[in-house]
Amino acid sequence: MTAAPPERPDQIWGFAPVSAPDARVLVLGSMPGVASLRQARYYAHPRNTFWPIAGQVLGFDPALDYPARLAALQAARVALWDVLHACERPGSLDADIRRDTLVPNDFAAFLAAHPAITRICFNGAKAAALYRRHVLPTLPRALDYVDLPSTSPAHAAASFESKLAAWRRALTF
Repeated sequence: MTAAPPERPDQIWGFAPVSAPDARVLVLGSMPGVASLRQARYYAHPRNTFWPIAGQVLGFDPALDYPARLAALQAARVALWDVLHACERPGSLDADIRRDTLVPNDFAAFLAAHPAITRICFNGAKAAALYRRHVLPTLPRALDYVDLPSTSPAHAAASFESKLAAWRRALTF
């Protein structure tokens, strides 16, 4: 995590995308949470179900080390990124993102470099809303969009099994 200037202690920056040139699906979160930022890893919170779900759906062991999990995603032609490049947010909750501070990632350039991507899956409602408001109007090509239940431990309303079923439908072609 990059240190914020003292006058903006809640400023955070996201990660680079994880992708292979032949990726077909892009999974988007909103912005990494505190645990992920501290570890410089996507979905690092121990109760986040992203890796167990991705492992079951894509056929890899979610207990693999982080580089091997990223390689498994890439081998399955799944890319991983976040809607936001930067924002101010105290803590990890999406609801606390300060709307006047958000800076979206450069999706036009990313999608131009990844022409095989035909589907974007949103890991949670906030990622979908941010994308549709701040990114979608700027894009030249239509894609298939799938809203998914968040894998965050803050989204406990849905069971693991129901999340798994939704993610399986979205990530299986």
